[in-house]
Amino acid sequence: MSSFAGLLRFASVVICVIVIAAFAIFVFDQAKGASVHQQQAVAAGGASNTTGESSSGHTTSPAQESALHRVIDEVSNGLTSPFSGITAGSNHAWAVHGVNLVLALLIYGFGFGYLARVLTTHL
Repeated sequence: MSSFAGLLRFASVVICVIVIAAFAIFVFDQAKGASVHQQQAVAAGGASNTTGESSSGHTTSPAQESALHRVIDEVSNGLTSPFSGITAGSNHAWAVHGVNLVLALLIYGFGFGYLARVLTTHL
């Protein structure tokens, strides 16, 4: 049974790395979009959009994303899909991604790790 516990630990680490990487990509895209928005506002003579929304959008188009970026996003979305009911009402991308990250780390990281420890000590 220790091989199953080892596999469970390995899966836990891989899942956590994928979810953290997806969150890091989201943060990078958000920062890049904010930078582009500020550069456009400065170039336009300081007339910025006061609603906080960017006309250029904060996310890259699918054509601009790398294959690795798409795969990480798809896998992360699949892994965090059980939590979509919790974040369904939120229109704030930061809240959705943050809650998904925290829940994934709690369930997959802590939960699977704890289960693996229990399996090795009791079996």
